[in-house]
Amino acid sequence: MSGYWPAPWSCEDGGPERLQLPHGVPALGPVDGSSLDVVSRFVAAATMVVTRGPGELFLLRHTAGDGAIAFVEQIDPRTLEELHRSPDLAGGPTWPGSIAVHANGSLYTVFGNHAHRLGPGLDVLASVALPRHRPYNGFVVLPDGHVVTKDFAGSRPGAPVASADREACELVVLEPEHLEVVDRCTLAEPSIARLSAHGDDVYVVGDTSLIRVRWDGARLHPDGGFRAPYRTLEGQTYGWDCVIALGAAWFLDDGEGSERYDGSLHGHGVATTPLHLVRIDLMNGERSMAEICGLAGGLVANPPVIDAGRHIAVGYDSGNGAMAAFDVADDGALSPRWQREQEHGGHLVLDAGSGQLVTGDYDRQRAADQVVVVDIATGRELARADTGSPVQGVLFPAVGYEGELYLCTFITITRVAVVPA
Repeated sequence: MSGYWPAPWSCEDGGPERLQLPHGVPALGPVDGSSLDVVSRFVAAATMVVTRGPGELFLLRHTAGDGAIAFVEQIDPRTLEELHRSPDLAGGPTWPGSIAVHANGSLYTVFGNHAHRLGPGLDVLASVALPRHRPYNGFVVLPDGHVVTKDFAGSRPGAPVASADREACELVVLEPEHLEVVDRCTLAEPSIARLSAHGDDVYVVGDTSLIRVRWDGARLHPDGGFRAPYRTLEGQTYGWDCVIALGAAWFLDDGEGSERYDGSLHGHGVATTPLHLVRIDLMNGERSMAEICGLAGGLVANPPVIDAGRHIAVGYDSGNGAMAAFDVADDGALSPRWQREQEHGGHLVLDAGSGQLVTGDYDRQRAADQVVVVDIATGRELARADTGSPVQGVLFPAVGYEGELYLCTFITITRVAVVPA
């Protein structure tokens, strides 16, 4: 986290390895036998929040269309009401972007084909148009402070792209002061997933393979000796964002169909082979996979979670409403641990100390999104509450300085806190 501001949640998924762990605080605190207090605010296109200093909570939002703009709100950590707002930020083709608090104290955003640097007061310090006129879906900050982003090769609502027509993506490195482009690197294939990084190694889940690109402080270097294919089954589709843990990259396949989201991902998968948790060894590129529920029509749009301390991996199938946990052996072998019927769609939050895993569950009959806390070791449900959103959450959570949880959907932001028994 040397490239990021020291805060509980200064970037998406809590860090570039996408471990989905808060820093320095527990997530929620003990919930078994307690109730959850929920505050929700209706907002259009709320993507994610990040924390800076105590009491500083920033929300990234955007408009719609191919000429959309983004903006950042500082919001009250308890009421969620807007305190300050940035100027409109040039954007571009709509796809959820990203915000992070850099180690230098500035906020950085990527949305559409633009990147911006903002001061803590939300004044614009620097802006840049990115090289390609397509969405750039997120970024990582490297230990030396450089920002790396990538264009998005997938289909968007109303803008389908056939698999055969997808173009190879490109990594772009920006220096943090003025956002000048310092290097570009065309990848070997298209990629729909967001970037992950471990140190100076950037990992990209491509359309068919996991790709590693190394940064030497001045240039990007594709690791030609490491390109691990994972699409080996007929009817299998592409993978999403990867988690870097236990010497491996972990992700979920069968991501095709997420652009068909209609308030829920259920029933929109197109894969004819079951959805898998995929593990790629970072030393030798060897692949292992485990089915989540064994059904065709699987679909995800987000990463799994890996509890490195307990050697437990959790994946899910949003197309079929299933969640499953696996024990991870020392050699990386996976064996089933528990399974639940659950309509989870978004990113996760893990409290490593207690083993509490914060998940989602969408009640399609009531059109009600829910937050559900489960014990990662057993799958036992510990707490549940409605979030106030009528659509399934498929976006990014965050954790605040008091351990409170923030959830974004396309039309709400929600604060969840524990009410002790």
